[in-house]
Amino acid sequence: VQLQASGGGLVQAGGSLRLSCAASERTASNYNMGWFRQAPGKEREFVARIRWNDGLIVYADSVKGRFTISRDNAKNTVYLQLNSLKPEDTAVYYCAAAKYGTISSSLVRPSGYPHWGQGTQVTVSS
Repeated sequence: VQLQASGGGLVQAGGSLRLSCAASERTASNYNMGWFRQAPGKEREFVARIRWNDGLIVYADSVKGRFTISRDNAKNTVYLQLNSLKPEDTAVYYCAAAKYGTISSSLVRPSGYPHWGQGTQVTVSS
């Protein structure tokens, strides 16, 4: 599966953005979908994921209550709504896919995902 992330940009602190991740094939019932981010000089970190079968969602503690992951099965697209943005949210955001059967505990680590989009830059100014 090929992934195309979009929607990043420059926003002031407290603002919002919506990121999109379009997949090249039907992902609704076959793939777990995740969002990660990587700031300069830091490791790629987990942001959120939605499970393939029951839609169970997990967020990183740093984004709980501010970010929302969702999926539109008809459009093969996963979204990440970013609200109440902070300067520390500045990073390149990546979407990723892992096929059904992937152990759930691995879905919060980059190594759990074999398929990645190209990333979209989010910059939050103070």
